[in-house]
Amino acid sequence: MTPNGSGSWLSDERTEVAAERILDAAAALFVERGVTATGMAEVAKAAGCSRATLYRYFENRRALHRAFVHREARKLGERIATTVAPISEPRARVAEAVLMAIREVRATPTLAAWFGLGDAGLAAELASTSEVIEVLGAAFLADVWTADDVEITRRARWLVRAIVSLLVVPGTDADDERAMVEQFLVPAVLPHVPHAL
Repeated sequence: MTPNGSGSWLSDERTEVAAERILDAAAALFVERGVTATGMAEVAKAAGCSRATLYRYFENRRALHRAFVHREARKLGERIATTVAPISEPRARVAEAVLMAIREVRATPTLAAWFGLGDAGLAAELASTSEVIEVLGAAFLADVWTADDVEITRRARWLVRAIVSLLVVPGTDADDERAMVEQFLVPAVLPHVPHAL
């Protein structure tokens, strides 16, 4: 916007860049105010656009939340996949991927905000959407499970639910969470896999 508030917002930039700018503004507000307490008017103001412009990119708050979660899941999934790729033993790879996801979410304010008091239910709901499952499923189960797509998706859905559960109700410490993941989660997700890829 121009200083007097007129003119077209980001007129020379591509739609994708504009949407990213809005999501970045929303991320800062999520950390500052909480996810459920952040309204569309506040996001528009923080992004420097009108509410009408914001609604052109995101039809409602749910669409904004979904776009934010999908964007962050893609980034997180890529980091996890890259980090665990050298681990050849399938169960160790999945365990490390799950534990890394938990660490990364807790260490990243824009992600941790989704698991604060009052926001965890929304996070759980959005985490079960197909795009998030596909991205994280690929990061966790790539090359370690050779079943059909339906089976992989079901296992990825279960993994994401377990991660959300540990984010909402943490173990007593990192060692406790590692033990739970290795003893209960990994054997349920990968009951019969070869020892090496």
